[in-house]
Amino acid sequence: MSFSKDIVIAGGGMVGASLALQLGAVLPPATRICLLEGFPLPAPLAQGRPDYHPSFDARSTALSYSSRLIYEKLQIWDELQQWLCPIASIHVSSRGRFGSSLLQAGDYGLGALGYVVENAWLGNALVQALYRQGRVEVRSPVRVLAARPRDGGMRLQLEGGEESVIDTALLLVADGATSGLRRQLGVAVEEKSYRQHALVANVGVAKPHHGRAYERFTDQGPLALLPLLPAGGAAHRSALVWSLAPVEAEHLQACPAEEFLQELQQCFGYRLGRMCQVGERHCYPLSLVQSAEQVRQGVVVMGNAAHALHPVAGQGYNLALRDVAQLGAVLEEALAAGKSPGDIGVLQRYLRRQQPDQARTIQFSDYLPALFMHSDPVLGLARDMALSGLDVLPPLKREFVRHAAGLAALGGDMGGRPGG
Repeated sequence: MSFSKDIVIAGGGMVGASLALQLGAVLPPATRICLLEGFPLPAPLAQGRPDYHPSFDARSTALSYSSRLIYEKLQIWDELQQWLCPIASIHVSSRGRFGSSLLQAGDYGLGALGYVVENAWLGNALVQALYRQGRVEVRSPVRVLAARPRDGGMRLQLEGGEESVIDTALLLVADGATSGLRRQLGVAVEEKSYRQHALVANVGVAKPHHGRAYERFTDQGPLALLPLLPAGGAAHRSALVWSLAPVEAEHLQACPAEEFLQELQQCFGYRLGRMCQVGERHCYPLSLVQSAEQVRQGVVVMGNAAHALHPVAGQGYNLALRDVAQLGAVLEEALAAGKSPGDIGVLQRYLRRQQPDQARTIQFSDYLPALFMHSDPVLGLARDMALSGLDVLPPLKREFVRHAAGLAALGGDMGGRPGG
């Protein structure tokens, strides 16, 4: 069978663009790779960097240290640095209890425990890097209407663009948690509702955050504040992710700003001084969504289409990037050995290698909120002692930081890491 493309990536968001960059960097020049995105992507810049002006309300993503290492290998980290806010420390606490811990990057030879970047800047920078790399054909707006097996690969029916059909050896599904293509392929999902909504917004505070992130566990769910760069007249700005009962989340989304800030202040406290500004508030239900299949002949499901996690500790996107790096490594080996990129044996090898990281990360993100919401007083005391124990047991704390930074999944240590 002669395929018109060796690999097609369906979905040009941050995961899809990162996947295209990774494959373009490691696969042989003769490999024909195509990225399809249903929404218009930014046009290539003739020269210079993307012109981006941050806004107070911009949504953002937390990148772990493992994600930095991946982007450094792709030679795009330097371009991203302009709009990154390093996480120098993380304060973990439980509301109304004595247990707390402070994790500091400098204690482990790290320049930062992670980085917060606005999605608009990250997405645009990735797409421009793809254009500069010149290895991947980028088509938008083009949507995959249908996909079906054909001669060991996949035949795709398209909407938009000049071609209506593409035959490919490997289809990479990266069109998000509500993936229409995953559904069209008949791939089932396992969904566990947390019976909570996440309320997300950016807030302005009175005191500088000094690069500190806060993860505060309450009886309703975790509340995270991540450090952001100044924007929109706010010298001190943080990104809020607040897990709440659905009724409470919907009320706080719609109530006057003064009431919202008062409720947030009461729940979080005054570590950042007075809460003085809140931007657009958004709400969405929280569920653990996992694809029942991640690989089949000629198909891999990636990113949120494969696993959408609870936002606690910001692990979802970073896990997706580690999936991207592992898939790239497996396909590089397979093509060097003369195998088809869609060969089921090749794709199962990727899944075997990456499943331990997926299982560990998903379990952590699933278990942590439930642990801190449990009302049992004995369990509450055990939680407090565990949090406080991180500060009195350095090896345990080091291992915790190593996992939070994503270095355990890459088999890395923390000594001698670069700063910045």
